[in-house]
Amino acid sequence: MKTTTHAQHVPAASPATSEQQPAPAERARETPARAMPAYEQIKRYVLERIGEGVWKPGGLIPSETELVKEFGVARMTVSRALRELTSERVLTRVQGSGTFVAPQRYESTVLEIRNIADEIAARGHRHAARVLTLEPSDDPDALAALGLTSGPAFHSCIVHSEEGEPIQYEDRYVNPQVFPDYLQQDFSIETPNHYMVRLAPIQRAEFRIYAQKPGAQVRRHLLMEIGEPCLLLWRRTWVGEHVATSVRLWHPASRFHLAGTV
Repeated sequence: MKTTTHAQHVPAASPATSEQQPAPAERARETPARAMPAYEQIKRYVLERIGEGVWKPGGLIPSETELVKEFGVARMTVSRALRELTSERVLTRVQGSGTFVAPQRYESTVLEIRNIADEIAARGHRHAARVLTLEPSDDPDALAALGLTSGPAFHSCIVHSEEGEPIQYEDRYVNPQVFPDYLQQDFSIETPNHYMVRLAPIQRAEFRIYAQKPGAQVRRHLLMEIGEPCLLLWRRTWVGEHVATSVRLWHPASRFHLAGTV
């Protein structure tokens, strides 16, 4: 299955006076509550500010307290909006410093979702998987990414190797409403990708690709040198109207590359 995403450009708005530009709380009141939940209104406002260039990449945005006062909503409503935007990589939250607009990234336009075991087999090599974690999780960022109001989600961490050399660290969260038996599977035999596609084919997906240094745990399991970068693929997939899974796939840059034809 091939999934295609398109980078969207939002034209910068021309400067506006206070009479031309309603305050955030006034904007929120313009949309009926039943049409858009309050946290979605706040998300839309944040995205508008970024799209208009008012809040720039790397810049600090108003605090939760300021947004609570501006919109007249509960703190948990503002927190949910910022948490979801953080899980979507629109914002970056730094403890003790605040919330910032995430740096701009360039995105590829086409990505084919393939099972890594099949890719390795196509090269005539042997695939092996080592399951590190298979557990329920109440991680709030994961729940937000999956669109779940409460936990747990299912969490797995797996190291995939080609001819005995680790080439991918898979950190995956799964929606239990879509795959209720996920924790009962043996993913050293069948990959999560193969298992899920076999049960419920993907309807759509979104993804982002980063060049990023891994943390100590990922670096250790991928047998990487300190300071060596990774190619990180973040992806969410849908089955019907449900987000089925949110996954981060870490690849040592020296041992992996993406290729394809359009």
